[in-house]
Amino acid sequence: MRLMQEEVIGYESDEEREMESSSSCGSIGELGFQENSMKVVVVGYALTSKKIKSFLQPKLEGLARNKGIFFVAIDQTRPLSDQGPFDIVLHKMSGKEWQQILEDYRLTHPEVTVLDPPGAIQNLYNRQSMLQDVADLDFSDAYELVSHMLAHYAGTVGVPKQLVIEKDPSSIPDAVKKAGLSLPLVAKPLVAKSHELSLAYDEYSLQKLDPPLVLQEFVNHGGVLFKVYIVGDAIKVVRRFSLPDVSKRELSRSVGVFRFPRVSSAAQSADDADLDPCIAELPPRALLERLARELRRRLGLHLFNLDMIREHGTRDRFYVIDINYFPGYGKMPEYEHIFTDFLLNLAKSKYKKRSANLP
Repeated sequence: MRLMQEEVIGYESDEEREMESSSSCGSIGELGFQENSMKVVVVGYALTSKKIKSFLQPKLEGLARNKGIFFVAIDQTRPLSDQGPFDIVLHKMSGKEWQQILEDYRLTHPEVTVLDPPGAIQNLYNRQSMLQDVADLDFSDAYELVSHMLAHYAGTVGVPKQLVIEKDPSSIPDAVKKAGLSLPLVAKPLVAKSHELSLAYDEYSLQKLDPPLVLQEFVNHGGVLFKVYIVGDAIKVVRRFSLPDVSKRELSRSVGVFRFPRVSSAAQSADDADLDPCIAELPPRALLERLARELRRRLGLHLFNLDMIREHGTRDRFYVIDINYFPGYGKMPEYEHIFTDFLLNLAKSKYKKRSANLP
């Protein structure tokens, strides 16, 4: 089949479809808020200039205003408690001081939804802990319900075998042997604030790597990567080209370390290609919904994406190789509608809980 640069499919749970039907009307009042109550949703944001440019695009802000959502920049030179009032705080800033400010704000302003808790986000910045929640999942019995009586096997999800190297490059070959990892190996910075990676083909070249890093067994996946964007209950899958497979013959003839700024740059160099349908086939909906649901609960996050691959030669064996917090949603088709509906549903849910607690 002919595969273009990327293909997209959206998955929604039954609950999400019901919420969307109620939220697509427009105004806050129509969403179930009572008269004389909150008429708009105020979202305070603290984002880098790069994230503001890519995320807060005019189309998003225009659609948000039409739905009663207003984005307000947070002034980081002033106390956060003196600003607002906010219904939601959206952030992606680094630093221990900012993290502590947000934690204190969450304690003193429980009525405000902070997207997302700083402590939960920090777990994704360390590649040693990032994939642990995926590894802890038991997806050996993932079935997709075809009818009320019939289930279809949907596949398994795991993580590639990996090893953390804190220091001393000369020790890497022995550590790899002891851990039983097979070449080639993908090397990534231990702190997940860079998309750069390297591919090491031989044992000698491992000493050229620069710790601290994570070494991950390279899994042949037909050169196709699935980016699974998660926004609350909504899931959007983007298919992109990835690093090509490494054959045994190529492995035996190759030496050295090859560096890549990011996998997606390899995707951009492949305009289109003829692919086996088994390689291009998207992961089953039921598998992704269950995976997203479990990771939202375990990670304590609403906004993240997964880099997911299917082992070449299989139809149902998948691996999560990376997780990113608050990824580049601006690259996700229809992100404006998905994100504004998500914010409205958050506000509506918060309002209902508040109303239920009133005497």
